[in-house]
Amino acid sequence: MAPLVMRERLGRFSTFHGETGIDFGDLPVIDVGNWPASELSMEEVPIELRRLAEALDETTLTLYLGGDNAITRPLVAAMGDLERVGVLTFDAHHDVRSLERGPTNGTPIRGLIEQDGLPGGNVVQVGIHSFANSAIYRSWCDEQGIGVLTMADVDSRGIDVVVEEAMTRLGHCDRIYVDVDIDVLDVAFAPGCPGSRPGGMTVRDLSRAVYRCVADPKVVAMDFVEVDPESDPTNRTVDVMAHLFLTAAAGLASRLFSPAQR
Repeated sequence: MAPLVMRERLGRFSTFHGETGIDFGDLPVIDVGNWPASELSMEEVPIELRRLAEALDETTLTLYLGGDNAITRPLVAAMGDLERVGVLTFDAHHDVRSLERGPTNGTPIRGLIEQDGLPGGNVVQVGIHSFANSAIYRSWCDEQGIGVLTMADVDSRGIDVVVEEAMTRLGHCDRIYVDVDIDVLDVAFAPGCPGSRPGGMTVRDLSRAVYRCVADPKVVAMDFVEVDPESDPTNRTVDVMAHLFLTAAAGLASRLFSPAQR
C-alpha cells in the first residue's frame, strides 16, 4: 500500500529544495508502476523482483518504493557482478537473521552474502540501534567484515562525517545500492514503521544522508522500505518517506544540473 499512498501524498510537496536552491522540476522521471510483490508468495518475491529489475532500462538512478525490506535482496542481486557492488544501509537492524524461515524482511543482507555472493566487506550499515539486534547477529556481521556505524557514531561524529566514512569504505566498489529502512528513524518521526524504536535518527539527519549519497555518481539505486500506511492514520510516516524520496531527486539534480540550471 505504501507506494500508492505516497504517490497521493506527493501532491502536497513542491519540487523546490529551498535549502539548496535546487528545483528538480525538469528532471526526467519515468514511473514504471507497481510490481505484483504483494500477490506473490514469500519464495516467489525474490525471483520475480530480480527478473523485473534486470529488465529495467539502464538509467542514472533508480528509486524503489516498498514494501518491506525483503525487496532489497533481489534488487541488489539484479545489479550483476556483486564483487563490484556496494550496499549501504540506513537501518536500525542488521537484517542478518537465519534464512531457515525463508527470505523475510529480516534476512536481505544475510541472503546476499550467504547465497548471492556479495562480499561482506561490500556492506556498510549506518544507524544501528541499541536493543534492536542480538549479540549473535553483531558477531556474524563482524565475522563477515560488514562495516557497522551505530547511532552513537551518528550522535558523536555527526551524520555528514559518518556518511563520508561509509562511502569511503565502499570506495573499492564500482556501483552502490542504498537501502533506506525508515525504521532507522526515531519512533517519534516514524510511528508507521513496525520496527521503529526510541533513540533513532532524526528526519533531518536521514535527509542529509540521502542527499549526500545520491549526489555521488556511484550510487545508482536506492530503496525506501518498511512503512505501513495502515499503522499511520495521520500519514506522518508516509510524508517522511515522500520527503526522503524528493530529497533523493534533489540530490540527483545536484549531480546532473549545472549551477545555472538548478
